[in-house]
Amino acid sequence: MQTYLTIFINGEPFHCDSSMSLMNILYYLNINVDTIIIEYNKQIIDRDSFSSLFFKNNDSLEIITIVGGG
Repeated sequence: MQTYLTIFINGEPFHCDSSMSLMNILYYLNINVDTIIIEYNKQIIDRDSFSSLFFKNNDSLEIITIVGGG
């Protein structure tokens, strides 16, 4: 039986399966993991942890995109 939960991504509710890792969600959202920083419940997350981070109901993610320019 699947368990669904709601997390907040950049302040917006996002409904997902509880078995989805952070990496799964980023791929689902088609986000390039090489150009972002993730804040999870007010803590910056190391990229090496993306595959092992799983969520609880009402967790919060901020996805910060790095943009180069000149």
